[in-house]
Amino acid sequence: MEEELLETFGAAKRAADRTQNGGKYTEVERCVSALRRLKKIPVTRKSLVATLVGKKLRLLTKHSQGEIRTVANDLLQYWKNLVVQESSKNNKKIVPKVEKKIEQAMKLKADRNPKAASKCVETDKAQYGRVKQNGEVAKLGSVKSEKANSDGFSKDENMETLSKKPPLDTYSLKLNSMVKCNDPVRDKIRELIAEAFSRVPKETAESKTDEVRNILDEVDACDPIRVAVSVESALFEKLGLSTGSQKYKYRSIMFNLRDNNNKDFRRRALLGHVKPQEIATMATQDMASDDRKAAYKQLKEKLLFKCERRAAPKAITDQFKCGRCGQRKTTYYQMQTRSADEPMTTFVTCVNCNNHWKFC
Repeated sequence: MEEELLETFGAAKRAADRTQNGGKYTEVERCVSALRRLKKIPVTRKSLVATLVGKKLRLLTKHSQGEIRTVANDLLQYWKNLVVQESSKNNKKIVPKVEKKIEQAMKLKADRNPKAASKCVETDKAQYGRVKQNGEVAKLGSVKSEKANSDGFSKDENMETLSKKPPLDTYSLKLNSMVKCNDPVRDKIRELIAEAFSRVPKETAESKTDEVRNILDEVDACDPIRVAVSVESALFEKLGLSTGSQKYKYRSIMFNLRDNNNKDFRRRALLGHVKPQEIATMATQDMASDDRKAAYKQLKEKLLFKCERRAAPKAITDQFKCGRCGQRKTTYYQMQTRSADEPMTTFVTCVNCNNHWKFC
């Protein structure tokens, strides 16, 4: 299949090149016919990546011939839809595994502490009843809170409990293994992001500021693997593959997430203060740490002050005549540019036409 794909695309590319070199209209028909044959060939995402035909097809979407452009764009969109459908089928196989893990964890918690489980089972379902679908977090469904339970809790009290931090029992629902997406490159990125997020609790506990140490419980309640999967899925949705045209943006984001000196950005991303969708579009300055942002701001104010400050006034003289406009309205200054026993160099500027020259 890959050989047939390459051979057919090669014929289309050669015909397209001949049309740009002054070929006859029959070459256009040959190119269009080859592109239509490509649409009939069954392809997969693996074959498109291996042959790089999808990347090469983009060149034909900018061809000078309108008929070739139209057929090439139609074929490219058709292949994109096939890749999306294939990815959705693969992710449907992952969903039941995640659901099974959540049910097992909730059952284990109920066996250990039945009373606590009866009080917070609705909270667990509302906060953790989410599965991975197409690399993103998809909510299973809204959960209604009970009006009153066996201990006499009212509806208002239950709603107040839901708004508080998750109980310690919910920590058992953290994922112990990475959720795979059948793509080695994307899986590697998820592992690197999860490894970076796993360092946040230790960094928070060792922080020198009380404000950061006070949110240690909130940091411990976060699941690094879940957040890593959601961040990588958002990056893939916004930027595409990390080996594509946005690879430098990927490198910038990964560097800032894993940088040992950028603990603030890593902590904000784990806590959800920075949404996964926002990370894909953030500028490098926005991803910097708090200390780096303060340094940037100080440098910006310093440079702005220098730009606004007026230069020292220069004396205007008529001793020199401008060779460009013939005017004698000039300014000058002298500087020792050669050895000490040589005369000073005079630098002259014409006020009228801004012409510069020098002499010794």
